[in-house]
Amino acid sequence: MTSPRTTSNEAQGRARRAFALTLALAAAGALGWAVLSLPREASGLTAASLEQLPKSGVTNPVTAAVLNYRGYDTLLEIGVLLLAVLGVWSVAKADAASNPPPASPVLGSFLRLLLPVMLLIAGYLLWIGSFAPGGAFQAGAVLAGGIVLWLLADGGRTALPRSSWLRLLLSLGLAVFIAVAAGVMMIPGGRLLEYPPAYAGTLILLIESAALISIALTLAALFVGGRPPEEPNAEGGARLKERLNER
Repeated sequence: MTSPRTTSNEAQGRARRAFALTLALAAAGALGWAVLSLPREASGLTAASLEQLPKSGVTNPVTAAVLNYRGYDTLLEIGVLLLAVLGVWSVAKADAASNPPPASPVLGSFLRLLLPVMLLIAGYLLWIGSFAPGGAFQAGAVLAGGIVLWLLADGGRTALPRSSWLRLLLSLGLAVFIAVAAGVMMIPGGRLLEYPPAYAGTLILLIESAALISIALTLAALFVGGRPPEEPNAEGGARLKERLNER
């Protein structure tokens, strides 16, 4: 015999499912209406953005949009990355492994050859971003991969070294971006993130160079998944350096 409580729970479950289905159908209908109501031929801002491209400081339209036309979006994105690291650090600490596995000699030798190449590629992607696909985010991802390989090459290292330099470099991209945004406002007639055309290319390169360092360290810190331990693990880095010098 089915109890009244069981019947009530089943009725509540059916009601919740019906409510969820109604919301899903409403959202699907609204999305479909929005797509169908779009004009067949939308001019957009393509012509206007290409017309102002010579004043943006770069010749790549994507870089111009990301760091000039809508620079505040990128400023907020870099701030979100920094907040993500702070959020991860506030949850747990990256404790050193009690019995770390021995470092792989294959990975150590591979890293010795690969890391300089990755540094070169990161610099190239940063430089080419002004006139071709590339930029700080792509270069930061490559550099972060090199840092992760460096961490994995030493079996005893599970976190970035704890130091004031790490915090400074993590916030460097956001700090430089804010400094440039505030600095251009001090020019007569200047407004937020409105670069003077004569210095726009230099300012964009400065912002991207600082953002490259912060993005790379941010991604590496998120890979570690915890704040650095209280004491820096300098012995592991020394052991890795000795092993690399032996080869």
